[in-house]
Amino acid sequence: MTYYSGSSWQQSSEPIITRKVHMADDDLTALVWPEGGTFDTLANGEHPVLAIGRAANRPQNITATVISYDSATDIATFNVADKHIVRAYVANITTYAQGAASAWQNTVYPGDPVYIDDSDDLSTLNTGCTLSFAPLNEDDANNPMAGYVHWCQDEYDDQGVGGPNTSQEINQPAATDTSEVLTLCVMVVNDHGWSTDWT
Repeated sequence: MTYYSGSSWQQSSEPIITRKVHMADDDLTALVWPEGGTFDTLANGEHPVLAIGRAANRPQNITATVISYDSATDIATFNVADKHIVRAYVANITTYAQGAASAWQNTVYPGDPVYIDDSDDLSTLNTGCTLSFAPLNEDDANNPMAGYVHWCQDEYDDQGVGGPNTSQEINQPAATDTSEVLTLCVMVVNDHGWSTDWT
């Protein structure tokens, strides 16, 4: 499966702060991740939430959403604004042990934190999924915080024209004690990845 694409990726019209980012430095050090390798290779029209800056800086990376990508220059344009909302793939994994998922979130609630996760176990599940509920990856390295689960536009109660519309249930059940990729809305934050496990 590829990174999230389609017209429904953008769930808030603002804030928007666009910044262009080279995918790699002159010495080919990746500056945007997880991308390539066991994960999907970015193409224009895809809108994943990714980390900016060397993985060696983790978890203090900027987290942002791809708006567009130019393959000729290998430059991606990101929305780096704090607290914009996008639809994204999120794995229900919360913990890894010996390189494999070992604990899972069985119900998802608004406000639950999500993280950029570059674990191979995650890419095996879905090459287009870059987010999970795990603050540490499969190598026990801190994952940058990406943001928090939030309501999508069609998950709010609507009292407008046509009378009240019941919102969709956001308290989504996930697979019990097994890995699953969910499609959720995420409020992306830029707190430099200060996860609860960072020391």
